[in-house]
Amino acid sequence: MRQTIFITGAGAGIGAATARLFVRNGWTVGASDVNASALEALQHELGADQVSTHVVDVRDHAAVAGALRSFTRGTGGRLDALFANAGVLFMGPDEQITLMQKNLLVDVNVKGVLNTIDAGFPYLKATPGAHVVAMSSTSAEYGAPHHAVYSATKFFVRGYTEALNIEWRAHDIQVSAIYVAYVQTGMVLDATFKPASIETLGVKVTPEQVAGYVWRAVHGRRSHWRVGFDARMVNFTARMFGSAFAPVIRRLTKI
Repeated sequence: MRQTIFITGAGAGIGAATARLFVRNGWTVGASDVNASALEALQHELGADQVSTHVVDVRDHAAVAGALRSFTRGTGGRLDALFANAGVLFMGPDEQITLMQKNLLVDVNVKGVLNTIDAGFPYLKATPGAHVVAMSSTSAEYGAPHHAVYSATKFFVRGYTEALNIEWRAHDIQVSAIYVAYVQTGMVLDATFKPASIETLGVKVTPEQVAGYVWRAVHGRRSHWRVGFDARMVNFTARMFGSAFAPVIRRLTKI
């Protein structure tokens, strides 16, 4: 039986790169996204026998549950891995981020992760040695200026995955999160506002590098996976200095 993974936000960027990597390694992929044409292109690229597509808005629990039900019907109920990747990003001074944007950040980055993991749980529980991986961020190490609400949503992902990783040992489910700084995706490269931290740190990490860490997480036993030197440096500094890290953040962001 082929191993299986369900990926949200699979239409582009990290999600699409992860789908490609897992297909190359012989897995069956359930790819979900709000962008139907992007999913169609991904399936055409990778093959309908390798990838099933599911047009889903992760804010809708019933839709996510229906997509997972449809996917697992074709896998005999097996779900070896779930990658909660779908997310949105708005950058800028907090007073310039609209309330609509703030609500969307919470609805997708928090409620979408909740909906995805909740809907996947019955299938994960029924699959020995299953894994959950969620996208967090280095902004979950210390509150990030010009990413205030986004940063808060990623703190949620961190806390939620850490707690579930302890609880779900009883179900033989490993839960982890990926921590990374700026990735070469449209959300970052095409942003209308670019914080000074982008200039300071650069946009070094590729979606393919992140996908490689998803692969490692799905085969590993760690709860935290940090991609690249910047992610490891931010984690180390935040742990070492605590609230005294704030002046470093101010220098990075030129505030």
